[in-house]
Amino acid sequence: MRTLVTGGAGFIGSHLTDALLQAGHAVTVVDDLSRGRRDQVPANADFRRIDIITAALDEALAEVQPELVFHQAAQIDVRESMRDPVHDARVNVLGTVNLLMACSRNGVRRVIFASSGGAIYGDTDVLPTPESEACKPQSPYGVSKLTGESYGELFQRNTGPEFIALRYANVYGPRQDPHGEAGVVAIFATKLLAGEPGVINGDGRQTRDYVYVDDVVRANLCAMLTTAPAAYNIGTGIETDVNELFTRLRRICDSEVEPAHGDAKPGEQRRSRLSVSKAATRLGWSPQISLDEGLSRTVDFFRRSRGSE
Repeated sequence: MRTLVTGGAGFIGSHLTDALLQAGHAVTVVDDLSRGRRDQVPANADFRRIDIITAALDEALAEVQPELVFHQAAQIDVRESMRDPVHDARVNVLGTVNLLMACSRNGVRRVIFASSGGAIYGDTDVLPTPESEACKPQSPYGVSKLTGESYGELFQRNTGPEFIALRYANVYGPRQDPHGEAGVVAIFATKLLAGEPGVINGDGRQTRDYVYVDDVVRANLCAMLTTAPAAYNIGTGIETDVNELFTRLRRICDSEVEPAHGDAKPGEQRRSRLSVSKAATRLGWSPQISLDEGLSRTVDFFRRSRGSE
C-alpha cells in the first residue's frame, strides 16, 4: 500500500515509518525537520522536507497518490502552547485542515490522526476515562487536537477521507527528544545517566498513563485495517505519578541522584488514565509492554547514545 507519514522524521513517526516499511508498504515521509531528524528516516523511504501548512503538501500528495495518510506532525508541547497559542493553532489546526483538504482533493482513502488522550479530556473524575467522556481541555494544545478531530469528522461526513483519531496517552521510548519540555521519561533518563538531577514540577503527585512507542505503532497498524473509523484511546489504563516514575528510572539507571522540585506548570492536568476497552474491542489492540520493560528499553537506548558520542 502507498502510505504517507507526516512528522515521519520525529519520535513516533520514525518508529511508524520503520514498521510500515517492514510490513512491505511504500512510505513517503513529510517533515519540516523543525523537531524531527533526517537521520531517523530510513534510506528506503521517500523523504520530502515540507511544512504541512504550505501548498507543497498538496503537490506532494498529488505526486505520490497515497492510499492512506498517518498524520503525526504536530506542535506537541503543552507549555509551549500556553506561551504561544497562535503557533500551536497554526501547526495543529491550520496544518491539519490543509492536510485534510489535500487528502480530499487527491483521493486519499483514510487518515489516521495522532490526537491526545490526556490533553483533550482535561481533569475529570471519570478514571479510567472512556472516549464518551466530555472533552474539557485545559490548554491550547488540547483545544487544537480536539479541533483537529472535529475537522476530520467533518471532512469524513462530506468529502472524505475516512478519519480515525488515536488519542495517545503519554508516549515514551527510544528517539524521544530529551531537550524540550515534552517527554519526561527521556528528560529524566538522560539526566540520571549524566549524574544530574531531574526537575519534578510541583509535588510530583500528578499522574499520567505511560504507553510505550512500539504499542502506539501497533495501534496505528491496527487502525489501517479496522472497518470502524472513530476515536480510540491508546494507553495502558494504568496511572503512574511523576515521583514513582523518577524512582523507577533512578533504579534502572543505577543512580542515587535525588530529584529537584520546581513550580507546577500551567495548563497541565492533575490525573490521566485512559480506558482502552474500545480499542481492544474494535481495533483488536491492547498494550503489551509493561512500564518497567519499556523504561528499561528506553534507558538502554539513551545509554548507547551516550556511548556513541
